[in-house]
Amino acid sequence: MATPLDERLETLSAWLRHDLNLGVDSLLPASSDASFRRYFRAAVGQDSFIVMDAPPAHEDVLPFIKIAGLLRAAGVQAPQIHAQNIEQGFLLLCDFGNRPYLESLNDKTVDALYGDALDSLTKLKRGVDIQTCGLPPYDEARLRGEMDLYPQWFLAGLLGHETTPAEQAMLEKTWRILVDSALEQPRVCVHRDYHSRNLMITEENNPGVLDFQDAVVGPVTYDLVSLLRDCYIVWPQERVEGWVLGYHRQLLDEGLVRETEPERFLRWFDLMGLQRHIKVLGIFARLYLRDGKPGYLSDLPRVMNYVLEASRRHPKLAGFLGFLEGGVVGQMHTALGRLS
Repeated sequence: MATPLDERLETLSAWLRHDLNLGVDSLLPASSDASFRRYFRAAVGQDSFIVMDAPPAHEDVLPFIKIAGLLRAAGVQAPQIHAQNIEQGFLLLCDFGNRPYLESLNDKTVDALYGDALDSLTKLKRGVDIQTCGLPPYDEARLRGEMDLYPQWFLAGLLGHETTPAEQAMLEKTWRILVDSALEQPRVCVHRDYHSRNLMITEENNPGVLDFQDAVVGPVTYDLVSLLRDCYIVWPQERVEGWVLGYHRQLLDEGLVRETEPERFLRWFDLMGLQRHIKVLGIFARLYLRDGKPGYLSDLPRVMNYVLEASRRHPKLAGFLGFLEGGVVGQMHTALGRLS
């Protein structure tokens, strides 16, 4: 008996061959992500295309279509959409190839690759008008909702740790600090997942940018954190700070931030990273517990190290740091050892 996924693949194949009249020589899996979307590489003669399969019951392709247009108009290399079937959730996209940043980043390549990525990020911030783009705000409710994934899925779900009233009060104090820092930053278009797995190396206008359908209007440092404190690769703190301060100067030159002292920008960056990584701990745990995707569990120690390092640099987060070092980190390693 055919599964629903098999039936969708048959429907997708029929759309390509019959509705679009493409002579498809092969249709092979290209990648998947943390959502319900799947991607296939379609070979058509000498050409290659990426086909997105986004089941309408779980995914909406309209944000992807809209934001791809915003990014391309800003000069960012988002995929060109050659054909679309909104009702079925199928998109035919250009193919950026199979060279994600993550597989090519090393000490020799990183400055050039990150230089291109930061230039592309500046185009995004400069080229998308936050007053007219119609993207939702990265407001307090959204920021808090993301961090609340941490006690629900990481602490209670993965570690079996039920927070006490005192711990809940400490988390609320921490959330308040992080939300206030995020909301005081200049607002720009935020890709929201701008990291090494979503950036593809291309010959022209590098990089090709993917997975932008959740873009919002929010804090200026968010995408910078996604890139430089990547959940999948780590760089020395001194090097990261050098890139951050260089990008800060670029933003000042572009007029995208007003006169802001470097120390304040670094604090924004640090606390924004902490918000993001608290959220990621919750998301990676949820991907395992709810969605049956264990592949992200191995990234949890790296993400936790980011959380610890950022908390250590800011004395007002001493309560949160003590909570982590007093038991949560050990519980995480115990849980991961049991699951490995």
